Amino acid sequence: MTSRHAILLLAAVLPGLTLAQAAPLATATVELREIELTYPAEAVIEAVRQATIAAQVPGRVVEVRADAGDAVKQGQLLMRIDAREAAEGYAASQATLANAKANYERTKNLHTQKFISKAALDKAESDYKAAQAGSGAAGAAASHASIVSPLTGFVAQRHTEAGEMATPGRPLVTVYDPKGLRVTSSIPQYKLAEVRAHLRAKVEFPENGKWVDASKVEVLPAADPRTHTVTARVYLPDNQPGILPGMFARAHFVTGKAKKLLVPAAAVLRRGEVTAVYVIDEKSGARLRQVRLSEPFTVGGQTPGGFHEVLAGLSAGEKVALDPVKAGITARR
Repeated sequence: MTSRHAILLLAAVLPGLTLAQAAPLATATVELREIELTYPAEAVIEAVRQATIAAQVPGRVVEVRADAGDAVKQGQLLMRIDAREAAEGYAASQATLANAKANYERTKNLHTQKFISKAALDKAESDYKAAQAGSGAAGAAASHASIVSPLTGFVAQRHTEAGEMATPGRPLVTVYDPKGLRVTSSIPQYKLAEVRAHLRAKVEFPENGKWVDASKVEVLPAADPRTHTVTARVYLPDNQPGILPGMFARAHFVTGKAKKLLVPAAAVLRRGEVTAVYVIDEKSGARLRQVRLSEPFTVGGQTPGGFHEVLAGLSAGEKVALDPVKAGITARR
């Protein structure tokens, strides 16, 4: 059914509806506005405070108390390793420490009574201190069998299962603090001076259309010799729901300002290779006009792709219809 047939059918069903009673077209004025120029860069979200806990003693994982996504508190037990060898080593060190202490006390009394030399006393004291150090090291090794969270937050990933063998240096669990998030991206060296001159950015989350103003922008002082890019860290405000480490984002770094002739993206009509808008004139009504536009972009943190820069076909002050389909129906009438 063509648009003309639809209009005739509507008039037959609703004979009391006239063109004069039709709702007026919503319009927007083509304006020359000063906007911020930005450089978009793909980025990845990461936690400012994140820790991957690794095993420090060998042993089998005998208990797992946290999984990915669980909320944890600082000092909370996450998993436990069967480190009986470390425990036996600690017990042996305690016995050695007790023997060394008793020997040192006896030697000290004998030296006071002039029965042994100062060299014998020094050796007994040295053995006692060595036993103390050995006991402390063995106790620390035994305590490493309990894996606890170093911070309050969430478990991002669990790298091992119960029953698997843990070896020193093997990652066990990763936790992060959701209160501090940032995105990292790479800036090419030819844009570096412009980005550093402003150090402001907006972060776009394409999957939900959300935009967030960065609380701080930090550019690292070293460049990658292979890609000739510099890493930039864009810090997000606290408490951003639905944003998790590892997600994709897009950082828009402010590089300057310029005046551009803008038209809303909602007013643009595309038919094949033709790009046009309906220009509203009080005398001649709605008239279709072909235009040449830039790629869509955002102004002031609005919806992504909210505006186009007019390259040809429109002048400042002209009015365009925000609903080109409705404007086309009006023009046919």
